[in-house]
Amino acid sequence: MKNPKVRLNKYIASCGFCSRRKADEYIEAGKVRVNGEIVNELGYSISVKDRVMVGNKIVKPLELTYIRYYKPAGYITTMEDEKGRKTIYDILPEEVQNLKPVGRLDKDSTGLLILTNDGDFINDFAHPSVKVPKIYRVCAQGKLNLNDLVLMEKGIEIEEGQTACALARIIDFENKNTILEMVLYQGLNRQIRKMLDCLGHPVISLKRLSMGPVDLEGLKKGQFKYIKPKQVQQIKNYLKKLNKENK
Repeated sequence: MKNPKVRLNKYIASCGFCSRRKADEYIEAGKVRVNGEIVNELGYSISVKDRVMVGNKIVKPLELTYIRYYKPAGYITTMEDEKGRKTIYDILPEEVQNLKPVGRLDKDSTGLLILTNDGDFINDFAHPSVKVPKIYRVCAQGKLNLNDLVLMEKGIEIEEGQTACALARIIDFENKNTILEMVLYQGLNRQIRKMLDCLGHPVISLKRLSMGPVDLEGLKKGQFKYIKPKQVQQIKNYLKKLNKENK
């Protein structure tokens, strides 16, 4: 087939304009035109030759970009901050300023971030049902024991009505502190810090080592590297497999 059809919402999302869900909202609101005609039918399909507009803006395919980034401490993971705090975009090169993060790391944490302009990739990677394992190296105050690890695995109520779980193992003890490796399948705000606070062992340092098959290999703090197309496809295949397993 020379001109395969693609769903309109998927096309808009693949162009980096917005998410599929937001695209559906635009379609339902009558804000999307295909070849000059308003389309408000969800599930409508187009070919690459069709001209798409959302409002007054032409939606064109863009070159999808994916990077691995080693976030240093002292920067928040957002494009803008109302409080005027420094963000990762204050130090990222201009060539990747348009990329959005897959998940976040808080201001004091370091380690792996994935950034991309592929809205579908962000949604697939971050969706709670997919449960991508994220591995962290944590230094916590004081000495944790086996009971602490069991409590974290069973789940700790970090806020009223909100329970957080993590798999953890003790790597070492240093200067009366504990070095842990922790694996999360959830993505709750400041989850590790809140869990360890509840146990009476505040976090001293926290670094994300990996997100699924993506890790920090070959990166120094503040440095980024492009993820090659072959690797991107491997990650997408990995996400599809996880999604099937968790259904």
